[in-house]
Amino acid sequence: MSSRGKKIFLAITIIVPMIIYCYIYYKPIIQNAPFRKDDFVSMQFRYGLKDTLENTYNSATGEYQYVTNKDSVIRKKVFLKADDILYMHRKANEIGLWNFPDTVGKKSEKSKMVPRYDITFNYKKKSKHVVIYGDFEGNPKLLDAAVEMRKVVQETLTLAERRSAPLK
Repeated sequence: MSSRGKKIFLAITIIVPMIIYCYIYYKPIIQNAPFRKDDFVSMQFRYGLKDTLENTYNSATGEYQYVTNKDSVIRKKVFLKADDILYMHRKANEIGLWNFPDTVGKKSEKSKMVPRYDITFNYKKKSKHVVIYGDFEGNPKLLDAAVEMRKVVQETLTLAERRSAPLK
């Protein structure tokens, strides 16, 4: 066999199958890549007890409503900065929010005081909605990650609210 024939044989038997394998293996990974920060549209966060989610935030409109300890409803306009969105997006990537199941925990009929959190990240082509129930009995790592994501969102909203408050 000539030198050129050996090179062609090598290319057909080793290089071409490797390229095909890489294409087949990496195509779904690239298509399902984590959500991009540049494609971020809005974020909704709702929480409360059982099915009454009276505490809500919508980043598209800036509407923030929550109930205080004295059962009074506070309504404010709170807008997130680009840094806040970047921080939440990076934390979601770090925690693995994109791989969470749609529901973490289960709806319990036993207790009426079980907290529930709804987090929705909307992007141009995709969105991720996760419901977190307070009575979770599954994988503790998943619970820790879900609780951490909830804390990140709540802390970011608290900081944005403090920033938007008028100075006295």
